[in-house]
Amino acid sequence: MSPWRTIRGYLWWTYERGSFHYDVMVTVILLFIFISPRYINFNDKPVERAPHPSEVIVNPDGQGGFVYQVSAKAVDGRSGAALDAALLRVIEPISGEVQLLDYKPVLDAKGKVMAYKVRVSRP
Repeated sequence: MSPWRTIRGYLWWTYERGSFHYDVMVTVILLFIFISPRYINFNDKPVERAPHPSEVIVNPDGQGGFVYQVSAKAVDGRSGAALDAALLRVIEPISGEVQLLDYKPVLDAKGKVMAYKVRVSRP
């Protein structure tokens, strides 16, 4: 067999299943699949997503209720009654009508408020 005929057989996939040349083609394909990502940058990284400023994390409180963790960015620069109203504005679209029981600020290592853990109850 001439080398060109062998290469043409590889390109057109003409070899019978189970033959030596078929096994060579499958091996080359598998090597490409598993080895090429180490050497070729396919730019297939997931897109970095900036979370929405009103992102809310909901956790059960162990007593049949929920604790909502609201990002401080969603209620930036508020305190007192304005903070209470802002927290409810963020939580109520998720939970429906609720009453604010209490909240605790979640601080980072520098003492800056990162989020609020909010306990609510249904009226």
